[in-house]
Amino acid sequence: MQQTDLPAAEYRHVYEFNIRFGDIDSQGHVNNVKFLGYLEDARLEMLHGDPVRKGEQPVRGMVISRHEIDYKLPLLPTVYPIRVETWVTEVRAASFKLAYEVRDDENVYATATSTLVAFDVEANRLRRFTPQEREFIGRYVVPAE
Repeated sequence: MQQTDLPAAEYRHVYEFNIRFGDIDSQGHVNNVKFLGYLEDARLEMLHGDPVRKGEQPVRGMVISRHEIDYKLPLLPTVYPIRVETWVTEVRAASFKLAYEVRDDENVYATATSTLVAFDVEANRLRRFTPQEREFIGRYVVPAE
């Protein structure tokens, strides 16, 4: 893991949501495909929503190169909020890995990882992170256990 020049992690990003009726499949639990949507919502809130609220530039020009999800328990309909906790586990010159837990106070329903790559849309090629992006991403770095 290359994170020697990054600041220490401040926290895991926490995104809360309520399960929607349309998320439930014929088996009575949240459909596995919906989990990708939950991860996307949490990731966008972390990379775009939080910075804008703080008066900072959102992280732009990232593409997903990989997702991996492990389903731990069926997620059943509930009136209580579910949350996605997100943090960074690895930072390289042009990519970083996010880890996620989809959970409530008692259970972890899924764990996941995503690899995001910095991308120059106009040039249609990979690019390196800017110093500002590295600083922002570094706020969420939690060393692997």
